[in-house]
Amino acid sequence: MEGHRARKRFSQNFLHDAHYIARIVDAIAPVPGDRIVEIGPGLGALTAPLVERAGHVTCVEIDRDLAARLRARFAPAQLAVIEADALQLDWRALVDADPRPVKVVGNLPYHISTPLLFALLPIAERVTAQHFMLQKEVVDRIVAAAGSIDYGRLSVMLQFRYRVARLFVVPPGAFSPPPKVHSAIVRMLPIPPAELPRVDADSFARVVAAAFGQRRKTLRNALAGLLSEEAIRAAGVDPSARAETLAVEHFVRLTAQLAAG
Repeated sequence: MEGHRARKRFSQNFLHDAHYIARIVDAIAPVPGDRIVEIGPGLGALTAPLVERAGHVTCVEIDRDLAARLRARFAPAQLAVIEADALQLDWRALVDADPRPVKVVGNLPYHISTPLLFALLPIAERVTAQHFMLQKEVVDRIVAAAGSIDYGRLSVMLQFRYRVARLFVVPPGAFSPPPKVHSAIVRMLPIPPAELPRVDADSFARVVAAAFGQRRKTLRNALAGLLSEEAIRAAGVDPSARAETLAVEHFVRLTAQLAAG
């Protein structure tokens, strides 16, 4: 980590604990020939073992100084460095540049983690697995069950598209500088397209966003601009219920009602 000071504006906390690095790489389970895209490689703590096991990695790094360090450390045959903001990247163009499916990994900057997870949704059909280190509270929200305190829009939107699991917690001391929060590793396996509910993804997102727009509102009120009380009942959902009590399948039914007009 010599020669680089962590920059707060990029939420930089560099993983250095060899035990957790090994556990994360083992969870990703790279094999020769895998197509791996790493978001936020930083100083390359995960990048090096990923390159060693897969042979080649593509990384996305916003910090130009770190991008230069990575280019100096790894040969082009080992690492392709995309110097860009992951939120502004054309992910569709990136995945379509190579016919192979992709594994997406990374220690995501906490301040952009949720919008970045949403930005990756449209390419899920090209992804075999995603493994991310996130703030533990965010991972808890991703994997939360209906009716729990952590369950919300993020839970529903991601569980609609992925099978999600929290793997393990990473303590602050595993980083330099140590963050003020615990982190956790989440595994996200895209559900095969043939197994996805046959509803329009944009309409589903509209229903979920409206339902959780004001958590204290009943569905009767929260969805008033989209669905009548009768339509909600026709979906097999109680109009007096609140969004956090509904399973993903209920939102699918509500979206089907919206399409039915």
